[in-house]
Amino acid sequence: MLRHPGTALPEKPLLLIVDDDPLICDTLSFSLSKPFEVVTSHSRPHALQLLRQLRRAPELALVDLGLPPVPHRPDEGFALISDLIKLAPAIRIVVLSGQSDDGNARHARTLGAADFVAKPCNPGDLQQVLEGALAFRALDEQQREAVSPLIGNSPAMQKLRLQLRQYADLPFPVLIEGESGSGKEIIASRCLHHDTRRRYRPFLALNCAAISPSLVEATLFGYARGAFTGASASRAGYFDDAADGTLFLDEIGELALDLQAKLLRVLENGEYQRIGETQRRVSRARIVAATNRDLRTEVKAGRFR
Repeated sequence: MLRHPGTALPEKPLLLIVDDDPLICDTLSFSLSKPFEVVTSHSRPHALQLLRQLRRAPELALVDLGLPPVPHRPDEGFALISDLIKLAPAIRIVVLSGQSDDGNARHARTLGAADFVAKPCNPGDLQQVLEGALAFRALDEQQREAVSPLIGNSPAMQKLRLQLRQYADLPFPVLIEGESGSGKEIIASRCLHHDTRRRYRPFLALNCAAISPSLVEATLFGYARGAFTGASASRAGYFDDAADGTLFLDEIGELALDLQAKLLRVLENGEYQRIGETQRRVSRARIVAATNRDLRTEVKAGRFR
Protein backbone atom coordinates (compact mmCIF):
# COMPACT_ATOMS: atom_id res chain seq x y z
CA MET A 1 0.00 0.00 0.00
CA LEU A 2 1.33 3.42 -0.95
CA ARG A 3 1.60 6.04 1.79
CA HIS A 4 1.75 9.78 1.26
CA PRO A 5 5.31 11.03 2.02
CA GLY A 6 4.02 13.53 4.57
CA THR A 7 1.99 10.94 6.52
CA ALA A 8 3.67 9.72 9.71
CA LEU A 9 3.59 6.03 10.54
CA PRO A 10 1.42 5.26 13.59
CA GLU A 11 3.38 4.54 16.76
CA LYS A 12 3.51 0.93 17.86
CA PRO A 13 2.59 0.18 21.47
CA LEU A 14 5.71 0.30 23.63
CA LEU A 15 6.54 -2.98 25.42
CA LEU A 16 9.03 -3.22 28.28
CA ILE A 17 10.53 -6.70 28.79
CA VAL A 18 12.31 -7.35 32.10
CA ASP A 19 14.17 -10.66 32.35
CA ASP A 20 17.68 -11.49 33.58
CA ASP A 21 18.14 -14.13 30.85
CA PRO A 22 19.63 -12.35 27.80
CA LEU A 23 18.58 -15.20 25.50
CA ILE A 24 14.94 -14.83 26.50
CA CYS A 25 15.13 -11.04 26.06
CA ASP A 26 16.67 -11.39 22.58
CA THR A 27 14.20 -14.07 21.49
CA LEU A 28 11.14 -12.17 22.68
CA SER A 29 12.43 -8.87 21.28
CA PHE A 30 12.76 -10.48 17.85
CA SER A 31 9.44 -12.35 17.92
CA LEU A 32 7.42 -9.40 19.25
CA SER A 33 9.11 -6.61 17.29
CA LYS A 34 6.46 -6.56 14.56
CA PRO A 35 3.41 -5.64 16.72
CA PHE A 36 5.35 -3.76 19.42
CA GLU A 37 8.21 -1.37 19.93
CA VAL A 38 10.35 -3.33 22.40
CA VAL A 39 12.81 -2.21 25.07
CA THR A 40 14.49 -4.68 27.42
CA SER A 41 15.97 -4.65 30.90
CA HIS A 42 17.72 -7.20 33.10
CA SER A 43 16.89 -6.00 36.64
CA ARG A 44 14.48 -3.90 38.68
CA PRO A 45 16.87 -0.92 39.22
CA HIS A 46 17.78 -0.85 35.53
CA ALA A 47 14.11 -1.07 34.50
CA LEU A 48 13.17 1.88 36.72
CA GLN A 49 16.08 3.93 35.42
CA LEU A 50 15.06 3.10 31.86
CA LEU A 51 11.45 4.05 32.57
CA ARG A 52 12.50 7.52 33.73
CA GLN A 53 14.54 8.02 30.54
CA LEU A 54 11.92 6.93 28.00
CA ARG A 55 10.16 9.71 26.08
CA ARG A 56 6.82 7.99 26.74
CA ALA A 57 5.62 5.45 29.27
CA PRO A 58 5.24 1.86 28.02
CA GLU A 59 1.72 0.65 27.41
CA LEU A 60 2.76 -2.89 28.34
CA ALA A 61 5.35 -4.66 30.47
CA LEU A 62 6.40 -8.31 30.41
CA VAL A 63 8.02 -9.08 33.76
CA ASP A 64 9.88 -12.10 35.14
CA LEU A 65 9.52 -12.63 38.89
CA GLY A 66 12.99 -14.07 39.46
CA LEU A 67 15.29 -11.08 39.08
CA PRO A 68 18.72 -10.22 40.55
CA PRO A 69 19.98 -10.13 43.22
CA VAL A 70 17.70 -13.02 44.30
CA PRO A 71 16.65 -14.73 41.03
CA HIS A 72 15.48 -17.85 42.89
CA ARG A 73 12.81 -15.84 44.73
CA PRO A 74 9.89 -13.73 43.38
CA ASP A 75 10.50 -10.72 45.66
CA GLU A 76 12.18 -8.45 43.09
CA GLY A 77 9.53 -9.20 40.49
CA PHE A 78 6.73 -8.39 42.92
CA ALA A 79 8.45 -5.16 43.92
CA LEU A 80 8.88 -4.23 40.25
CA ILE A 81 5.15 -4.70 39.57
CA SER A 82 4.35 -2.18 42.32
CA ASP A 83 7.05 0.24 41.12
CA LEU A 84 5.86 0.14 37.50
CA ILE A 85 2.25 0.84 38.44
CA LYS A 86 3.37 3.71 40.66
CA LEU A 87 5.47 5.30 37.89
CA ALA A 88 3.18 4.46 34.96
CA PRO A 89 -0.37 4.05 36.31
CA ALA A 90 -1.91 3.11 32.95
CA ILE A 91 0.61 0.33 32.20
CA ARG A 92 -0.65 -3.24 31.79
CA ILE A 93 1.69 -5.86 33.22
CA VAL A 94 1.93 -9.50 32.16
CA VAL A 95 4.09 -11.77 34.29
CA LEU A 96 6.13 -14.39 32.43
CA SER A 97 7.89 -16.59 34.95
CA GLY A 98 9.13 -20.06 35.75
CA GLN A 99 8.04 -19.47 39.35
CA SER A 100 4.49 -20.21 38.33
CA ASP A 101 2.78 -21.72 41.36
CA ASP A 102 -0.75 -20.58 42.14
CA GLY A 103 0.34 -18.45 45.12
CA ASN A 104 2.72 -16.36 43.00
CA ALA A 105 0.09 -15.93 40.29
CA ARG A 106 -2.53 -14.75 42.79
CA HIS A 107 -0.13 -12.35 44.49
CA ALA A 108 1.01 -10.87 41.15
CA ARG A 109 -2.62 -10.17 40.21
CA THR A 110 -3.28 -8.70 43.66
CA LEU A 111 -0.42 -6.24 43.07
CA GLY A 112 -1.93 -5.20 39.75
CA ALA A 113 -0.66 -7.61 37.06
CA ALA A 114 -3.15 -8.14 34.25
CA ASP A 115 -2.16 -11.76 33.53
CA PHE A 116 0.29 -14.51 34.48
CA VAL A 117 1.95 -16.80 31.93
CA ALA A 118 4.15 -19.75 32.87
CA LYS A 119 7.49 -20.39 31.18
CA PRO A 120 8.10 -21.79 28.65
CA CYS A 121 5.54 -20.09 26.42
CA ASN A 122 4.96 -19.99 22.69
CA PRO A 123 5.70 -16.44 21.39
CA GLY A 124 2.50 -16.47 19.33
CA ASP A 125 0.39 -17.28 22.38
CA LEU A 126 2.25 -14.64 24.37
CA GLN A 127 1.50 -12.05 21.69
CA GLN A 128 -2.22 -12.81 22.00
CA VAL A 129 -2.06 -12.35 25.78
CA LEU A 130 -0.29 -8.99 25.38
CA GLU A 131 -2.76 -7.79 22.75
CA GLY A 132 -5.62 -8.81 25.06
CA ALA A 133 -4.11 -6.80 27.92
CA LEU A 134 -3.75 -3.83 25.56
CA ALA A 135 -7.40 -4.11 24.52
CA PHE A 136 -8.53 -4.08 28.17
CA ARG A 137 -6.35 -1.01 28.73
CA ALA A 138 -8.19 0.85 25.97
CA LEU A 139 -11.55 -0.28 27.38
CA ASP A 140 -10.62 0.96 30.85
CA GLU A 141 -9.73 4.37 29.40
CA GLN A 142 -13.08 4.60 27.59
CA GLN A 143 -15.01 3.70 30.74
CA ARG A 144 -13.03 6.18 32.82
CA GLU A 145 -13.72 8.98 30.36
CA ALA A 146 -17.43 8.13 30.25
CA VAL A 147 -17.98 8.20 34.02
CA SER A 148 -17.30 11.35 36.03
CA PRO A 149 -16.30 11.02 39.71
CA LEU A 150 -18.17 14.26 40.46
CA ILE A 151 -21.76 13.60 41.51
CA GLY A 152 -24.41 16.26 41.85
CA ASN A 153 -25.37 19.50 40.16
CA SER A 154 -25.38 22.05 42.98
CA PRO A 155 -23.91 25.54 42.38
CA ALA A 156 -20.77 24.46 44.25
CA MET A 157 -20.31 21.39 42.01
CA GLN A 158 -20.94 23.45 38.88
CA LYS A 159 -18.28 25.92 40.01
CA LEU A 160 -15.85 23.05 40.72
CA ARG A 161 -16.41 21.54 37.26
CA LEU A 162 -15.79 24.94 35.66
CA GLN A 163 -12.53 25.38 37.60
CA LEU A 164 -11.36 21.90 36.62
CA ARG A 165 -12.10 22.53 32.93
CA GLN A 166 -10.09 25.75 33.11
CA TYR A 167 -7.06 24.49 35.04
CA ALA A 168 -6.82 20.69 34.71
CA ASP A 169 -4.34 20.69 31.82
CA LEU A 170 -2.30 23.70 32.91
CA PRO A 171 1.19 23.17 34.41
CA PHE A 172 0.68 25.42 37.44
CA PRO A 173 0.57 24.11 41.04
CA VAL A 174 -2.88 23.54 42.53
CA LEU A 175 -4.13 23.76 46.11
CA ILE A 176 -7.29 21.80 46.98
CA GLU A 177 -9.07 22.90 50.14
CA GLY A 178 -11.80 20.91 51.85
CA GLU A 179 -12.84 19.01 54.93
CA SER A 180 -11.54 15.50 55.60
CA GLY A 181 -13.48 12.96 53.55
CA SER A 182 -14.67 15.45 50.94
CA GLY A 183 -12.79 13.74 48.08
CA LYS A 184 -9.68 15.89 47.67
CA GLU A 185 -7.54 12.95 46.51
CA ILE A 186 -10.17 11.97 43.91
CA ILE A 187 -9.97 15.49 42.49
CA ALA A 188 -6.16 15.25 42.43
CA SER A 189 -5.77 11.73 41.01
CA ARG A 190 -8.71 11.63 38.64
CA CYS A 191 -9.62 15.16 37.57
CA LEU A 192 -6.16 16.76 37.71
CA HIS A 193 -4.15 13.77 36.46
CA HIS A 194 -5.94 10.80 34.84
CA ASP A 195 -8.33 13.03 32.89
CA THR A 196 -5.51 15.21 31.53
CA ARG A 197 -2.60 14.91 29.13
CA ARG A 198 -0.46 13.67 32.04
CA ARG A 199 -2.53 10.49 32.39
CA TYR A 200 0.27 8.25 31.10
CA ARG A 201 2.82 9.80 33.43
CA PRO A 202 3.40 8.93 37.09
CA PHE A 203 0.98 9.93 39.82
CA LEU A 204 2.62 9.83 43.26
CA ALA A 205 0.87 10.68 46.51
CA LEU A 206 2.38 11.49 49.89
CA ASN A 207 0.37 12.13 53.04
CA CYS A 208 2.48 14.64 54.94
CA ALA A 209 0.64 13.88 58.19
CA ALA A 210 1.10 10.10 57.96
CA ILE A 211 4.91 10.02 57.71
CA SER A 212 7.48 10.82 60.37
CA PRO A 213 8.74 14.44 60.00
CA SER A 214 12.32 13.12 60.01
CA LEU A 215 11.58 11.05 56.88
CA VAL A 216 9.67 13.58 54.81
CA GLU A 217 12.72 15.34 53.32
CA ALA A 218 14.45 12.11 52.29
CA THR A 219 11.18 10.77 50.84
CA LEU A 220 10.51 13.90 48.79
CA PHE A 221 13.99 14.87 47.64
CA GLY A 222 15.99 11.62 47.89
CA TYR A 223 19.49 11.29 49.28
CA ALA A 224 23.08 10.53 48.30
CA ARG A 225 25.07 7.57 49.50
CA GLY A 226 26.58 8.30 52.91
CA ALA A 227 24.31 11.31 53.52
CA PHE A 228 23.36 9.88 56.92
CA THR A 229 23.72 6.70 58.94
CA GLY A 230 22.13 3.84 57.02
CA ALA A 231 22.30 5.55 53.62
CA SER A 232 24.28 2.73 52.00
CA ALA A 233 23.19 3.69 48.47
CA SER A 234 21.79 6.73 46.69
CA ARG A 235 18.02 6.81 46.48
CA ALA A 236 15.70 8.85 44.30
CA GLY A 237 12.90 10.81 45.95
CA TYR A 238 9.33 11.46 44.91
CA PHE A 239 10.35 14.51 42.86
CA ASP A 240 12.65 12.24 40.80
CA ASP A 241 10.11 9.45 40.46
CA ALA A 242 7.24 11.78 39.55
CA ALA A 243 9.24 12.92 36.48
CA ASP A 244 6.82 15.01 34.37
CA GLY A 245 3.74 13.51 36.01
CA THR A 246 1.89 14.66 39.13
CA LEU A 247 3.02 14.77 42.75
CA PHE A 248 0.12 14.97 45.21
CA LEU A 249 0.99 16.27 48.69
CA ASP A 250 -1.92 15.59 50.99
CA GLU A 251 -2.26 17.41 54.34
CA ILE A 252 0.30 20.00 53.20
CA GLY A 253 -0.53 22.11 56.26
CA GLU A 254 1.25 19.55 58.45
CA LEU A 255 4.63 20.11 56.75
CA ALA A 256 7.36 21.52 59.00
CA LEU A 257 8.42 25.14 58.37
CA ASP A 258 11.97 24.25 57.28
CA LEU A 259 10.60 21.83 54.68
CA GLN A 260 8.06 24.41 53.55
CA ALA A 261 10.98 26.66 52.56
CA LYS A 262 12.53 23.88 50.44
CA LEU A 263 9.19 23.07 48.86
CA LEU A 264 8.66 26.76 48.10
CA ARG A 265 11.91 26.76 46.13
CA VAL A 266 10.65 23.86 44.01
CA LEU A 267 7.36 25.67 43.40
CA GLU A 268 9.14 28.88 42.38
CA ASN A 269 11.76 27.52 39.96
CA GLY A 270 11.61 23.71 40.07
CA GLU A 271 15.00 23.41 41.80
CA TYR A 272 15.87 20.98 44.58
CA GLN A 273 18.78 18.94 45.92
CA ARG A 274 19.03 15.47 47.32
CA ILE A 275 20.22 15.24 50.92
CA GLY A 276 24.03 15.09 50.93
CA GLU A 277 24.39 16.42 47.38
CA THR A 278 25.38 19.80 45.97
CA GLN A 279 24.08 19.00 42.50
CA ARG A 280 21.11 21.12 41.44
CA ARG A 281 18.20 19.13 40.08
CA VAL A 282 15.07 20.40 38.35
CA SER A 283 11.63 18.89 38.82
CA ARG A 284 9.16 18.81 35.93
CA ALA A 285 6.33 17.43 38.05
CA ARG A 286 3.09 19.27 38.59
CA ILE A 287 2.50 19.80 42.31
CA VAL A 288 -1.02 19.32 43.62
CA ALA A 289 -1.47 19.92 47.36
CA ALA A 290 -4.45 19.46 49.63
CA THR A 291 -5.37 20.54 53.13
CA ASN A 292 -8.29 20.64 55.54
CA ARG A 293 -6.81 23.68 57.29
CA ASP A 294 -7.40 27.36 56.58
CA LEU A 295 -3.92 28.18 55.29
CA ARG A 296 -4.59 31.92 55.29
CA THR A 297 -5.08 31.74 59.05
CA GLU A 298 -1.97 29.54 59.35
CA VAL A 299 0.10 32.09 57.41
CA LYS A 300 -1.07 34.94 59.64
CA ALA A 301 -0.17 32.87 62.71
CA GLY A 302 3.33 32.21 61.32
CA ARG A 303 2.77 28.46 61.00
CA PHE A 304 2.75 28.34 57.20
CA ARG A 305 4.74 30.14 54.52
